Amino acid sequence: MSVATRHCWKCGAEYPERRSPGRSETCLCGADLKVCLNCAHYDRTVAYQCRERRAEPVMDKDVANYCEWFELARRVYMAPAEAQFRADRARDQLKRLLGGTDPGS
Repeated sequence: MSVATRHCWKCGAEYPERRSPGRSETCLCGADLKVCLNCAHYDRTVAYQCRERRAEPVMDKDVANYCEWFELARRVYMAPAEAQFRADRARDQLKRLLGGTDPGS
């Protein structure tokens, strides 16, 4: 079983500090660290993809921002290819459940 860590959203490199990253901090891979994709409030399923209702909307979720509600998330890292595989598998299961029809049409 994987362990939840505080890590870079892009490459999965663990963030070693106890504090949250500043706006100018980047990972070794070059990705900004204080971004929505790294935040504990980030949720793709809610309005503006943020559960913190007091936060200003941010359009670019992978670019450093000034959000005062940012909290570095502790999650299990999932490589982008693995995430896509899981999404494709879930889509296939839904199609089978619906009798082979395409849910997008």
